[in-house]
Amino acid sequence: MSVSRVLGVDSGGSGLRVALAEAGNPGKAETEVSREPVRTGAAGIDAKHLLDQLLPMARALLDRAGGGTVSAVAIGAAGMATLGDRLRAEVPAALAESLGVRRLALAADAVTAYAGALGQRPGAVVAAGTGMIALGTDLSDWRRADGWGHLLGDCGGGAWIGRAGLEAALRVHDGRRGGSAALLARMESVFGPARELPGMLYPRSDRPAVLASFAPEVGRCAADGDEVSAGILAAAARHIAESAAAVCPPATDVPEGCEVALAGGLFRMGAPLLVPLRAELAGQLPYARPVSAAGDPLTGSLVIASALATGSLRLPRHPTLLHVPTEQDS
Repeated sequence: MSVSRVLGVDSGGSGLRVALAEAGNPGKAETEVSREPVRTGAAGIDAKHLLDQLLPMARALLDRAGGGTVSAVAIGAAGMATLGDRLRAEVPAALAESLGVRRLALAADAVTAYAGALGQRPGAVVAAGTGMIALGTDLSDWRRADGWGHLLGDCGGGAWIGRAGLEAALRVHDGRRGGSAALLARMESVFGPARELPGMLYPRSDRPAVLASFAPEVGRCAADGDEVSAGILAAAARHIAESAAAVCPPATDVPEGCEVALAGGLFRMGAPLLVPLRAELAGQLPYARPVSAAGDPLTGSLVIASALATGSLRLPRHPTLLHVPTEQDS
């Protein structure tokens, strides 16, 4: 008898990850990884480039598992909400033809982060790494806050913290008030002389990642007692909590209390950020319960795929955040 399996996909800036699991046991999966990020161009996310990587990885996973069919696929991708038109137009037919898949979900990476962190329970998830986005649901609709990129938002995220730390360093270099000598020393250790920083930073296409790379230095300086660094992290905590409060279902909708999960690499900074963040959450969301994320976005894609395969998807469908093509439902 053929084993029914589900495929979860996580596409982001660091590459493509694909996981295969039995439909009834998504927690036990085999994984393939590509370090080549899926290309994004003027027309959005390149569907052909995604499929050219995904299909061989899926077949390799099926071969290792001893065959079987893929009953459902969930693809989570950075930029899906705004840049996913080609994926929504081209991927369903391609997967139906190549793998026989009739159940498919195309999700924003914030949605797969949510599913990985909280499963299909109501609540809110703050996903923070280089950027920052908050997503919440009462299981009838999605609420989103921030995630507008490093120029317009992502307030409290890694690039935001790193930029604030570099600004404080340059203030001391210039002799202006509000700067930090500790941050200046760390900046020059990491990036070289202050006068060379603009020429190194501005031409780069990966500016958000470069800015975010300085966030851990802000955390280290705060842990060592630097008040300016601690103030930056306190402000970041306030921004993150504001976004969580904007998306968390109200207490009237979730009488047992709203769970708020913190997901993403930024929170590995530890106490310098988490201590002020817990205080801000307690003040802004007194009825919420901070919880640890149960899994990552790849885990979340498997949760969604398994729910599709078993007819138990509770997370709200949405044209761009969680798109389930109607022709795949039969």
